[in-house]
Formats: sequence, structure tokens, C-alpha cells
Amino acid sequence: MKVRLPVCIWPVNAELGEGPVWQAAENAVYFVDIKGRHIHRLSVATGQTQTWNAPDQPGFVAPLAEHGFVCGLPGGLYRFDTGSGQFSKLKDIEPHLPGNRLNDGFVDASGHLWFGSMDDAEEQPTGTLYRVNDAGEVVAQDDDYVITNGPAMSPDGRTLYHNDTMRRIVYAFDVSEDGSLSRKRIFAAISGDGYPDGMAVDADGYLWVALFGGWRIERFSPDGKVVEQVPFPCANITKLAFGGDDLQTVYASTAWKGLSPVERQQQPQAGGLFSFRSPVPGQPQAGCRWGFSQ
Repeated sequence: MKVRLPVCIWPVNAELGEGPVWQAAENAVYFVDIKGRHIHRLSVATGQTQTWNAPDQPGFVAPLAEHGFVCGLPGGLYRFDTGSGQFSKLKDIEPHLPGNRLNDGFVDASGHLWFGSMDDAEEQPTGTLYRVNDAGEVVAQDDDYVITNGPAMSPDGRTLYHNDTMRRIVYAFDVSEDGSLSRKRIFAAISGDGYPDGMAVDADGYLWVALFGGWRIERFSPDGKVVEQVPFPCANITKLAFGGDDLQTVYASTAWKGLSPVERQQQPQAGGLFSFRSPVPGQPQAGCRWGFSQ
């Protein structure tokens, strides 16, 4: 397998760029800047860019099946309308934990939203992994995380991957037909520099993990072995998404958060949106079909 080296396609200078999402109908990629409180959109066809201000830190945006997005903001899930730029609350999340915010999220092939919460100070294990079920209930699936990251699903829908970023562990879970999780186990422990951040699973069932502070993305086989590394010209890689007509163009977000002034000078592309070509396609991006009225 040979991966082309990443190229910065939008030097957007995101403090904490995160969560790229491919929208095939628009031929566009969306992503957030959590600390900058922005939602960004890049039209791949035209190169046109657009940025919306968020009312608070957007942990993720995920497409709704019919129209618009659901956005994770501190204290709740919100509907985000790209036409008006407005945010309207859909569900309260953890109102009893004002120090928490929402972090990474994704929609599985069945149309269910998974997302995590975390301590915004990155100190206490108050983070929880959630799933929105058919009835629209937000159900806790796992807890005891300082920073939750990267829920992602195998192509057969039977294995969920989730990162404990601070412990530098990628967990795997069995997924039942009703979406409940069992048999939590260590899938991989990150060696070398970097902390596991966002991730995605390709069509062959291999897991791609972005490494914050690691200067790379690592690709793991289904049995947890590193089979490929994609080096980047900046340290903080935060998440990736497969896109393009053939789902073989990877879009990766990065961040300059935590870099010193000298390091930022040395890494002028930190915070940019990158892309590279993969010989293997990813999985199509699904939209949320459960728990949110259209």
C-alpha cells in the first residue's frame, strides 16, 4: 500500500481544528475549530470556503439525514442551519457538569449518533461516551474518560472503536443489535510520540488514527497492528474523513493548540486542512436518522 503525502489545501489556521465530515451531495467537507468557535466548509469543486461563528465551543458537526447538521456544544446537542447560521437546542447534555464540553462524534451506517464528553480543563475523568437511540434518548455507553475521542465503526457494524486519549489507548467494543456495547478490550496502545485523537475505518476494516502531538496518522489492521504511517509537516493531527467521488481522498484536520510561538513558526501549516490520496476507499458518510425530528 502506498499513500501520497498530505498537502495543505486550506491554511485556515484553526487553533483546534477537528471533525472533518464529507458531504457527497455538496462535494464539500465540513469541520470545526473548537477553541476558535467556528464551523468551516470547503467546496472541493470550486475551492470556495465559508465560515460560521458558533455560540460556544463546537465539539463536532454531524449531518442530519434530511437537512442540516447536529452540532455538539457545551451542555447540549443543537441543530445547525447552514442557511441562516442559527443554532437551536435539541437536547440537554450533562447540565450537572458545567466544566464539561462535548468532543468528538460520528454517525454510524444505521444512522445513529455517537459522541463523547470531556473535562474542558483536561484534568478530571468526567467524560462519557454516548449513543442516541431510536427513541431519541441519549444513552451512556462508557465512562471514566478525561478526553473522549474518535468513535468509529467497523464496516460490518459489529465493532466500535473509541479512544482514551490521555491514557493513549484505543478500545474496541462488541456492538449488539440494539446498539449496546460489551466486551470492552484494548485494541491498541499507542507507542512513540502522540495521543490518539479522531479516527475513521476504511472499507477493508482497517482503522486510521490521527495522533495529536505525533506528526502522523497510523493505520491499524483489524488485529491491532500498525501497517502504515502517514507523516505530516505539523505535530497535531486531530481527525480524518474519507471523501471524493471514490471515497479515496482523505481530509485531515490539524491544530496549533499547545504549540509555543517558536513551534508555530516552525510549523506554519499547523491548523490547516490537509488532504491525501488513499489506495483504499473509506465508508460512506451516513446522516442521523434516529432521535431528531426533521
